[in-house]
Amino acid sequence: MEITTQLTHVQTTDLTTATTVPADQHPALVYLASLAPGSRRTMRQALDVMAGILTAGQFDHRTLPWGALRFQHVQAVRSVLMERYSAATANKMLSALRQTLRMAWRLGYLSADEYERVADIQPVSGEKPDAAAGRALSFGEWTALFAICAADAGPAGVRDAALVALLKVCGLRRAEVAALQLEDYDQTMGTLRVRGKRNKTRIVPIEDNGAKDALADWLYVRGDWSGSLFVRIKKGNQVTQQGLTDQGIYHILNTRSKEARTAKFTPHDLRRTFAGDLLDAGADLATVQKLMGHANANTTAGYDRRGEQAKRSAVQKLHVPYQRRFPV
Repeated sequence: MEITTQLTHVQTTDLTTATTVPADQHPALVYLASLAPGSRRTMRQALDVMAGILTAGQFDHRTLPWGALRFQHVQAVRSVLMERYSAATANKMLSALRQTLRMAWRLGYLSADEYERVADIQPVSGEKPDAAAGRALSFGEWTALFAICAADAGPAGVRDAALVALLKVCGLRRAEVAALQLEDYDQTMGTLRVRGKRNKTRIVPIEDNGAKDALADWLYVRGDWSGSLFVRIKKGNQVTQQGLTDQGIYHILNTRSKEARTAKFTPHDLRRTFAGDLLDAGADLATVQKLMGHANANTTAGYDRRGEQAKRSAVQKLHVPYQRRFPV
């Protein structure tokens, strides 16, 4: 009730007029333009949610007058995010808000004093489990995915097998896969040049012969023209020169998962499996961090499954002396 009253108050103060400034003078649009495509969608959705919270759904990231926000507005938003989301998600959304407010200051919509007060947003506290949310794919699920791709005699089957193979042995983000160009794959050296977040580039080695064979088959079908490594295939098995988007990659994986009858997984679960498998195999955290393209080792540590396995091993030593009475 307190939050509802607070939001009713802030909605009737300074946020009643939609903004219609040019894109290069719009705080939210200037901020979003500074992000990589994969992050841009996520943060745009976050801004839309927060704009909707402040205006009861009337405005979005384009129409909310971000320069009119004041301390009471952001505190009301923070309170709602605390109730609706995990601490990690809420803090990511608040980060988008801080950066948008910073752009509003730089563009002259906020004075230095106003910006200092409005951007003073305390992070949402809360602990997360030792292991990152999501799940890892089993060996049987990987086998089923490759089998369903092999059963597709068309070029899409070859492409999708190479796509899954690359995700398995390189642990890439969807946006990183979509951004790959033919010249990024060095067949001679067995390396992949990956452009990650904030335009950082890393080199990921490919040592697995199965993955190399899958890529070789795809390149044979694709052709050697320059452009996106993974491209769309139209009806009639027509291989185009139009690169896949990250949403297209999501759709492909979702389709293959249903065909293979695996348990539901997200594209990020393939990345999670990559990191967890490496750590389980004894790779050190710093090496996995570099392969994943993480700026902070703490992020990589969230993919470490070994702590969960140790806990399971410990509780297996406990025993309840109970005999089941009813059949399954």
